[in-house]
Amino acid sequence: MIRTRSKKLALGVRIIAFLSVTLTYTLIASVSNVKINEDGPAKQFSEESTKIWEWPSDYSTKAKIWWIATWPISFVLYLTTPDCRKHPRLYVVTFLMCIFWIGTTSYLVAWLITVIGDTINIPDSVMGLTFLAAGTSVPEAVSSVIVTNQGHGVMGLSSSIGSNTFDILLCLGIPWVIKSWFYPKIPGEHSIIINSSGLTYSAVSLLSTLVLLYLSILLNRFRLDWKIGLTCLLMYICFLIFASLIELNFFFPVNLPTCDR
Repeated sequence: MIRTRSKKLALGVRIIAFLSVTLTYTLIASVSNVKINEDGPAKQFSEESTKIWEWPSDYSTKAKIWWIATWPISFVLYLTTPDCRKHPRLYVVTFLMCIFWIGTTSYLVAWLITVIGDTINIPDSVMGLTFLAAGTSVPEAVSSVIVTNQGHGVMGLSSSIGSNTFDILLCLGIPWVIKSWFYPKIPGEHSIIINSSGLTYSAVSLLSTLVLLYLSILLNRFRLDWKIGLTCLLMYICFLIFASLIELNFFFPVNLPTCDR
């Protein structure tokens, strides 16, 4: 029993360490692409070329490697998504195709994360708490950094809180309504069973982090500085470790064991 717990603890620590390094590198790389002008607000610039038929000879080696790696994706988007800057009348088609590709890539990412977690015997809930959540939240963090550098710190903070509310209430509510009303697993039973007993503890800990965030901002006299950033980082690490250990059945069983292949 002790050996099993030690293995789960070691696995959780490895996940947190790998995720922390990945997040740190991604954020540093993203923030480095934000340039602040002395005469105006912050501007975002990117090294990669958006012209898929022209070799980016004037760009750095890293940008050229990135251009080659993303060329297939750029080519598919070039064929399927019209540029509304050149074709303003097709803005509706551009909008619908963007939604289509966002949905497609989201499905593929969730499927790949599920397969990887099943291969290395990590529950889906843990993969969602760590890798999937980090992958979907990094663009939001970058946008918050950009607007904060532009002098709109309240907008960056409100965006983070509002997006989480949007994800929980709308992005989960609408699929659950559609699934339970129109596609019930058992005819006549319009409900969805969530296979995670640790959801209660994760929700309570998430609510606690929101309360602590407000208290930290209140104690800091509603000023955003490195103290608030460090506090948020420590709270995130504590939440991630606690939630992952719960989902890994470290304290008590909350998830059913993985079926033998």
